[in-house]
Amino acid sequence: MQRLGTGIGWRPEIADAVEAMPGIDWVETVAENICPGHLPDSLVRLRERGVSVVPHGVSLGLGGADRPDERRLTALAERAVALGSPLVTEHIAFVRAGGDLTATQPLEAGHLLPVPRTRDALDVLCENVRIAQDALPVPLAVENIAALISWPGEEMTEGQFLYELVERTGVRLLIDVANLHTNHVNRGEDPAEALDGLPVEAIAYVHVAGGFERDGVWHDSHAHPVPEPVLAILADLASRMTPPGVLLERDENFPGPAELERELDAIRATVKASGELPAELPGTQAQVPPAPAAARQRTAVAQAALLSALVAGTPAPQGFDHVRLKVQSHALAAKRADVVAKVAPELPDILGAAYRAAFLDYARTRPMTGGYRHDALAFAEHLLLADRPEEAEARRRLSDWWLERSGPAPRSRRPAARLLHATRRVLLGR
Repeated sequence: MQRLGTGIGWRPEIADAVEAMPGIDWVETVAENICPGHLPDSLVRLRERGVSVVPHGVSLGLGGADRPDERRLTALAERAVALGSPLVTEHIAFVRAGGDLTATQPLEAGHLLPVPRTRDALDVLCENVRIAQDALPVPLAVENIAALISWPGEEMTEGQFLYELVERTGVRLLIDVANLHTNHVNRGEDPAEALDGLPVEAIAYVHVAGGFERDGVWHDSHAHPVPEPVLAILADLASRMTPPGVLLERDENFPGPAELERELDAIRATVKASGELPAELPGTQAQVPPAPAAARQRTAVAQAALLSALVAGTPAPQGFDHVRLKVQSHALAAKRADVVAKVAPELPDILGAAYRAAFLDYARTRPMTGGYRHDALAFAEHLLLADRPEEAEARRRLSDWWLERSGPAPRSRRPAARLLHATRRVLLGR
């Protein structure tokens, strides 16, 4: 297994700082945020210096009931090739539900949600992982996620679940020690017990990140300094094996370069020398049989019921903690508002201080069914059809913004396209 060393999550906001940092062996970038044909100059320069770049996917949904989308797999493979990456990573999570398997409206979470640790879910996950492995040009590693909620009726611990996943598929693991801490606070799971059950020889690298606690709930924010309990879990892991790589994640509220370097120094100091590196996993694994159709169906129904309760206001499935579901639902809506503000910064600029309240009101009754850019357009259309905002100039700006992005581009000379454009203007009261 390749030794990566010490790394940091590459983000555009800190690109210059990352390039200038001493001792950075590798970086990780969110796969969906880069285009293979137009790589950021900073990543190109890092690659030219010999710094490895690992694409980290967030939208594949390997734990979902459906088989992995071929287009998403192709896109992830293209990024691995463009970056010359030694591996790619994704999450043990589901991010969408509904659709053909349940004959219900497809729903998007806009976030990573936990899969139940059941035999059905494991069968589905194993087959999805093997489909992904066959489609990718480099090894795949999958990450344990943080969660606010627990599934009722789980049949395995996290360690047992991950051990069997590795045994059946040969997939590598990306262990996030911050997520182990999150699950300790939110779900009462002992990090040491989770580490006891892990096949440590399968660990490709480790994530370290910060968060905060509010009202007894730990929020894995990636926007705060790494706390001592997370470093303690890293120390426990490092006492069992030498991690091939350790990476600091930071996604929001970026501090200055000096503070980031201090956090990296603390991570390096925590990782102890522990002898030989773990042996590499065998290159071939037994073929994973297809997941039974009934297992996919049961998983699909369970995940759709949970996601619908979180984003569409349907009744909570039996056995879930209603208070925690409400906290998770509010967190999903807040993240949705934040991401839409990033992908469409014109919206908060046009709406000003009213943006967030207006979006959260919209999100309560309109679950996300596509990506965030589609969500931004749907939100703008919703406001305009309700004759909002009330101020005429703001409404004009919002209408122009919506028309520019949803109409023909550039403005077509074809009569049918011009009629469609005119009809949109009429519907919007123009």
